[in-house]
This record gives sequence, C-alpha cells and structure tokens, in this order.
Amino acid sequence: MPTSSASTTDSAKSSAGGGVQSLERAFDLLERMADAGGEVGLSELSASSGLPLPTIHRLMRTLVACGYVRQQPNRRYALGPRLIRLGESASRLLGTWARPYLARLVEETGETANMALLDGDEVVYVAQVPSKHSMRMFTEVGRRVLPHSTGVGKALLAQTPDAEVRALLARTGMPAATEKTITTPEGFLAALADVRRLGYALDDNEQEIGVRCLAVLVPDSPTAAAISISGPAGRVTEAATEKIVPVIQQVAVELSQALASSGPTG
Repeated sequence: MPTSSASTTDSAKSSAGGGVQSLERAFDLLERMADAGGEVGLSELSASSGLPLPTIHRLMRTLVACGYVRQQPNRRYALGPRLIRLGESASRLLGTWARPYLARLVEETGETANMALLDGDEVVYVAQVPSKHSMRMFTEVGRRVLPHSTGVGKALLAQTPDAEVRALLARTGMPAATEKTITTPEGFLAALADVRRLGYALDDNEQEIGVRCLAVLVPDSPTAAAISISGPAGRVTEAATEKIVPVIQQVAVELSQALASSGPTG
C-alpha cells in the first residue's frame, strides 16, 4: 500500500545529502552539547541549532531512552555514559587508522613516530611506529603524561585560550620530569606562543634527558590529536629539525584528509 506523504514523519525524511534527517539532527545536537561542555538546556540548543523546541525535545527524548543523553535534576541535558564506550572504541581505531601515516614518518625521518590525544587533563599515546635505529625512543601505547613536559602536549594546547591552559596547569601541577622541564604557567604559555608562531612544538630534553621531540597538531581532526617524532638529541638537531618539520606537517594534513573522508557507502 502506498504511503501518504502526510504520514511521513521527521524520522523518515531524507536530508539533501541522501541521509536520514533525524539522525543528522541528533548527531548535530550531540556535537553541540560537547562543544558547550557536555551539559545544556533545550532553549540553548534551539538557539544554536535553529531547530524548533518540539523537534529538539523529541530528539532528546529518544537519545535519553537510548542512554546517549541523560536528563539532570535541574532539567538540563548532559551527555550520557553510553557514549564513553563508543569514544573509547573510536580512540583505539583512530590509532589504527594513523599507523600507515606514522610508518611514513618513520620512513622519511628515521625516527620513532607517535600519535597522542588530549584526554581530560592528560596526554594519552594511542599509536606508535618505532624507528629502525638500534638507538630509538619507545613510548608505550596507552601511556599517560602531563602535557606541560611534552611536544604533543604543547601542540594539543597551542590553540586553547590562556585562561583554560592556566586552569589545567593549576589542576595538574607542573612537576619537573628533568631539569629542562617548563615549570611555570608563564613559561608554558610562552612556549605555546612559539608553537603558534613556528607551526610546530618542541620538547627539548623536557620529558627525558637526551631526547628531543617535534610535534604538530592534526588539523581539523574530529578530536584534538597530534603526531610527533622523537629521537636522540644527537640526531634530532636544529639542522635536522628544518628538514623534519615540513614532513610532519605534510603527513598531518594527509592524515586529516583521511579522517575527514566518510569512506565508501553501500
């Protein structure tokens, strides 16, 4: 029996791109909630998305029922715990997708390549491809470090407002891993200004004596991510840095493009 156009609901409408409009709207609301810090009111979502309140209320009710959103006692809505499992799985896959690009970095620079994300107030390494040199750096995948002593931490925080960086540093403290570790907020903010000016971050014996690391942000990554190379200070010299940085930057752009691709559809 043919379906009347009058009975077609919002959940069945197709978007201009051929997808399901209600799904697109639901994911858009989830991303807006994340951008707002994870908790919002319906009126805020309506103002930012342009959707009418009844539509938002219907979508949020579905997301609550599925566990992806929860309603707080104050009637505001917060991201739900079921998203944690999805995020953890996606983070692991992000490292898997990055490995061919990290392998290219190793091939072209000769040094160990890493990928790291910012998880809360810490940096977590999600992928690594080791150098082929007998003397090489090794960072265990899953290792967590504080961002102030690492190149990837600087790259990840370079675009963060100073007030938020100060708040993070106040929560974590700035313990010295070596005598070269930056241990003051002013010093770290100055280092972030250098990252913005130069286009890359440097860890110069700050996490481990004898080791230098060069890192860049992966532009437009769905979650803040940085890639880096690390090696002995005797090999990762200033002269080598001039050759290595453009390679890391190019690989970061190509990785960004790969992550932005939706891939083949059925």
